[in-house]
Parts: sequence; C-alpha cells; structure tokens
Amino acid sequence: MSAPTTHRSAEQIGRTPQGPRPLPDLGAMREVPLPEVHTTTLSNGLRVLAVHRPGVPMVEVRLRIPFAAAGPTADQAFSARAELLSSTLLTGTAERDRVGIDDELATVGADLGVFVDPERLVVQGSGLAAGLPTVLGVLGEVLTSATYPEQELVRERARLVERISLARAQPRTVAREALQRKRFGDHPIALETPTGEAVAAVTPEQVRAVHTAGVVPRGSTLVLVGDIEPQSALAEVEKALGHWRSEETARELSLPPLPVAGPLELVHRPGSVQSQLRLTGPARRRDDPGYAAFQLANLVFGGYFSSRWMENVREDKGYTYGAHSGAEFVPGGAVLGVETDVASDVTAAALLETRYELGRMVAVPPTAEEIDAARRYAVGSLLISLDSQGGLAATLSALDAAGLGIDWLRERPVRLEAVTPEQVADAALQYFAPERFTGVIVGDAETIGPRLRALGGVE
Repeated sequence: MSAPTTHRSAEQIGRTPQGPRPLPDLGAMREVPLPEVHTTTLSNGLRVLAVHRPGVPMVEVRLRIPFAAAGPTADQAFSARAELLSSTLLTGTAERDRVGIDDELATVGADLGVFVDPERLVVQGSGLAAGLPTVLGVLGEVLTSATYPEQELVRERARLVERISLARAQPRTVAREALQRKRFGDHPIALETPTGEAVAAVTPEQVRAVHTAGVVPRGSTLVLVGDIEPQSALAEVEKALGHWRSEETARELSLPPLPVAGPLELVHRPGSVQSQLRLTGPARRRDDPGYAAFQLANLVFGGYFSSRWMENVREDKGYTYGAHSGAEFVPGGAVLGVETDVASDVTAAALLETRYELGRMVAVPPTAEEIDAARRYAVGSLLISLDSQGGLAATLSALDAAGLGIDWLRERPVRLEAVTPEQVADAALQYFAPERFTGVIVGDAETIGPRLRALGGVE
C-alpha cells in the first residue's frame, strides 16, 4: 500500500528550498502562424474570403451583410422588422419549408443561424467540409427566395415579443440601453433591441420588403474557413450564389458620434438591490498606430483577471464578482467601456475606487512588469481565439469590415513587443484620466442617490 500523499498549496508548489520557483523565459514570438487567405469578388459584388484550415473535416461559413437603417436616427419600425427577419429567414423558401431546410442541412452535419444588430445581418454556421456545396445551396436558396410564411412569422413574432419583454426586465439590459443612449444619443447604433410593441406591429409584407431592399450581395462579405481547397470553394460559391443579384448596395451604418465627457447619469430602477456601473469614453481604433499601447494600458487597468481594477474591487474590497474594461469598435472609431455590477450599499464606494484606479493609471503609470504580463496575456489570448475555425472566421470577418486583413493579425505580436512603457503611459494619460469619462449608473436612486451625489459628478 502506497503512503498517503501530503496536500501542498499552490504557493508551496511554486517554491523551492532556495526560494520561489523561477519561471522560464518566454521566447519572442515574431508572428502568428496563419494560413493564406484567398480572396475574390463575384460579378454580383459579393466579396469572398476562403481559407484552408485543416485539423477537423469541417468548414465555417460566415456571411456579413451591412444592414443599417436608412435614416440618421434610431428607427423602431426598421429595428423590429430586421429582428423579425433574422428570426424567420430560415423558416421557408419557394422550394422548402422550415423542416425541409433543416433536413437538407442535417444530411451534411450542418446548421445555420442568423443574428442582426444595428450594423449588420450575419448568417453563420458550420458543416462537414465535403458538404460545402449543400450548405451554400441552402444559403443561396434562402437569400434569393425566402418566403417568410405567415404562420411561421406570426409564431416567431410572439416568441420575439416575449423574449424582448423578459430581456427588458433584466438590469443589465436596462444598463446597456441607457449606456448606448448616453454614448450615441438617437443615432441608429444606440437601438440594439426594439420594443415589443414595435415587433408586434410587423407584418410579413414588411419583412419581405426589408429583405428585398437590404439582403443584397454588393457590399457583403462571405468568409469560408476549414478543411477546404480554396479555389474549389470559390468556384462552389460562384455556382451557388452567383445568381443572387440586386441593383442595391448593402447599407453601411453612418458614423456615430463618440462619447463626450461629462457627469454620470443615475437611472432609477425601483427596488433594485444591485447597481450597474457603466463608464465610457473614446478609445483607439485597431488601425491606429497607438492601438497596441492602448490595448496594453487597458489590460493593466481592467482588461483581464490580473488587472489593477479587478484586484481592487474584487480581491481586496469584495465589492463585485467581476469588473471589466475593453474597447468596442464602431464605424469610424472605438469606445472604451468600464463596467461592473455591485450591491446597492457599496455603489458609491465602488465608484470611488473605480475613479481612484483610473486616476492611478495617470499618476502611477503601468510598470514594466505589469506591461510584460499584459503583453503575454494579449499574445496568448490572440492565439487561443484563432485556434478554432470558427474563431478565425469571425475574426477575419470583423477585420475585413474594418478594412484590415490577415497581415494585421500576423504582425500583431511584433507590434505588442515593440510597445514601450512610455507609450503605455501616454495612452493611459490620454484615455484613462477620470475626467475623460461619462456613463450611467442603474439602481434604486432613493438608496444609492445621496452618497453618489455627495461624491459629485452624478446627475
């Protein structure tokens, strides 16, 4: 019988009789190993990117159609029709009903899904690589002859109204809507979820009209990533989608305004026992030469678990389970978001500590050790995100929409390695100073209001 083992703590495992166990040096990574991207534009205006990524015998399919409202302000009617279109696009065509579509995809182990936001309509899915012609055939069918059967649309409309009603009862949804209004006013990008009343008023004819006007190839991009031969895949796309035609061009979202620094807005949610803190300000775009320095500054502040802010409000103070900051990319720019949820009785204290950590980014810039740790995390998380076919397809689609290509990804570790502490300090000074932010706090104003107003900067 073997002797019982003695449990050792993580600290004990990490030490030797001579002191802490040293970590091996990390080798410099010069580039991310990525495959070649084969690109073409069909005669109908559809841009296609095909990538050979073996490993599993599957293929990822991701179609991005710019799908913005026509006007300069948020439009409940259009948003409601777009949401219902995304819910019913795959429910019937001139050739098949919903079951027929599902059965055809199932023959090649595939599925497709649809989602929409103020910028785009996305059809995405995966299937066996050998079944790519079948997947593209179904995709071409729904793009050119979706019928939006009335019975299916009525059923999905009722479900969507119910889902919206449930979502709007959630504090995080309330906070997100309030934050988007604070950031962008009445610009269409602020309207991410229509009202249930607007959805309930949508008819099948209106959805079909939105499809005809907006589901168009010119300006859209299809990304294929998987165990495929790129040139053969491009030929299959031409065969399946070449007849998808329209005189229209996919409608890009107009440039939204960037957040203007100012007081935080207190949004009253009666009876709430928690508060949602949402701060925001401008950020750097991906194609900005200083983006790498901004990314590292953000990681040090609140971009990952070992950040300063997380260490303060979670590990030290115990105010929250999680706190996060990060950039959201919008047409023509980017916005920085700083968010956490806390109990009502520590709302003011959490805001105070958040402002303190923002100020500390300016007064006590990130050290070389903090920057190196953030740099390792940035490169490692990049590799993980691109390890799957789906992750690579999503990233390529997002970069293509921003006018960037795979070379931007390959060179990203080099750019991160080249960032100096002085550049990170400059990014912290420019983007993390407390007075550069605005935002919202959602909670019971009668409970949290007096202390917040005493801190100042809350209206």
